[in-house]
Amino acid sequence: MSAPQQGLHNSSSFFRNVSCAYFPCHEGVDESEFNCLFCYCPLYALGPECGGDFSYTAGGIKDCSGCTRLHRADQGVAIVREKFPLLAKLASLPDGADDTRQGGEQAQ
Repeated sequence: MSAPQQGLHNSSSFFRNVSCAYFPCHEGVDESEFNCLFCYCPLYALGPECGGDFSYTAGGIKDCSGCTRLHRADQGVAIVREKFPLLAKLASLPDGADDTRQGGEQAQ
């Protein structure tokens, strides 16, 4: 069953924007199951730890144009949840750093 038939169409784990000028932005996914929810990949900053099918350009920039992992029906949400501990680690304070908030306010 395709994602829309399963009741996922434009839900919290599936969104398709066929009016987007770039749709579909990745080849190899059936258009009826193409999920645009993660248009900008939340795993990009993980570099090689993202687990996707990527390469690096001659200039050293990560190129994800060959990756379809997060765009297949509703599996993208499960993949992001699986990788969330790595994302949280990227966002956490370095050991020994002060806990300051934006604007210099101290945490209570």
